[in-house]
Amino acid sequence: MIQPRTDTVSITEGPIWKGLLAFFFPILLGTFFQQLYNTVDAVVVGNFIGKEALAAAGGGTAIYINLLVGFFTGLSAGSTIIISQFFGAGRKRELAAAVRTAIWISVVLGIFMTAAGLILSRPALLVIETPQPVFDDSLLYLRIYFIGILPMFIYNMGAGVLRAAGDSKSPFTVLVAGCFINIVLDLLFVPVLKLGIAGAAWATVISQTFCMAVIIKKLHRNSSFDFRITNIKPETNLLNKMMRLGLPTGIQSSLYTISNLIIQSNVNSFGTDMIAAVAAYGRIDAFFWMTISSFGTAITTFAGQNYGAHLISRIKKGTAEGLLMMGAVSVFYTVLFYSTGKYIFRLFTADAAVIEEGMNILRFLSPFFIVYMPIEVLSGTIHGAGDTFRPMIITMLGVCVLRIVWLFAAVPLHRTINTVLACYPVTWIATSIAFFIYYASNAWLKETDAIK
Repeated sequence: MIQPRTDTVSITEGPIWKGLLAFFFPILLGTFFQQLYNTVDAVVVGNFIGKEALAAAGGGTAIYINLLVGFFTGLSAGSTIIISQFFGAGRKRELAAAVRTAIWISVVLGIFMTAAGLILSRPALLVIETPQPVFDDSLLYLRIYFIGILPMFIYNMGAGVLRAAGDSKSPFTVLVAGCFINIVLDLLFVPVLKLGIAGAAWATVISQTFCMAVIIKKLHRNSSFDFRITNIKPETNLLNKMMRLGLPTGIQSSLYTISNLIIQSNVNSFGTDMIAAVAAYGRIDAFFWMTISSFGTAITTFAGQNYGAHLISRIKKGTAEGLLMMGAVSVFYTVLFYSTGKYIFRLFTADAAVIEEGMNILRFLSPFFIVYMPIEVLSGTIHGAGDTFRPMIITMLGVCVLRIVWLFAAVPLHRTINTVLACYPVTWIATSIAFFIYYASNAWLKETDAIK
């Protein structure tokens, strides 16, 4: 009989930068492989089906998927914050109860989102005025994707639980395996079996189901959690706390995507070439976003564990070091994209018009990566301390509201794609300044301890 074991690690002691990087890199690599199979989807679709299918798999379809995933990821943050604080405080019984409650949340929400997605896919695509040439493929891709929402939610929550307790390696290994399964199935279903865009969607669903099954097994084998698949049930007190912390974070994540839906509706008016260019660019700059969001996850867990252990000065020092590290990363990605962007675009499409439009977008936006970086680092720290409401307000005003104002005020005056896309750097700068002000106030440290 295999004995239960634990791979959890405390990051409340030792050199901060070393602990952050040791925790961050497995998250980054796992996210990289997740992005890799999304990119392979786009490469296979763009080259073996065409630019219309590429636009269908990206564009508004990708935004709706990101809306759901972002909301759930944000909502699950309430669970991971509490779990990381329990782990940092050494409260084993409460830790096990929190894990059971967290998985229960993912099951219930997964079932609900599957049903809602299947019913609402068509009207959702109509709302953003998806062009007719890509509408049917977009609808088909969305509906198949929603079938895989439940296993994706369970995997993401399970991975979040492991990371909250300091185990970032297990989710990484699972994602690597899932990535290769997705790639193999992409190449089998699309070029060989000629299943079209449905093949790419089914490949994703199957790989997500595999990841769910493996992560459940890892939770079961980890002695820190006392987890059994037959004992998935909520503890009312913990459920309320998780929802109270997670709902603002879920709304915050969704606000980004909602504003992007409005942006996409403007992009759609520029035609199929522009939709495909934006979709391809989104696959490229996703490598920056996955890096910065992975560090956001790392700093949230770092802050959560250290907050549970009452090590406030260590949290602040870690945040300062994180800002320096991610500032350097932002500059690196800008230089990389400028120098190699044209070659990367050719992976997705041979259409010269799409490549040209995509490069214009890349040159315009990538220099502003560095002004977004503080949002992820500072909000991650603040979330880890148990304050999720005020970051939501800052994001709502600085991102969602300001972007809408820009799109309705500036775009009609000068209707170009750069005017539309300028809403990104404008809102990044404003929101970063707001987060710096709130972080410096120390008001986030005055919140009630999430695990009391």
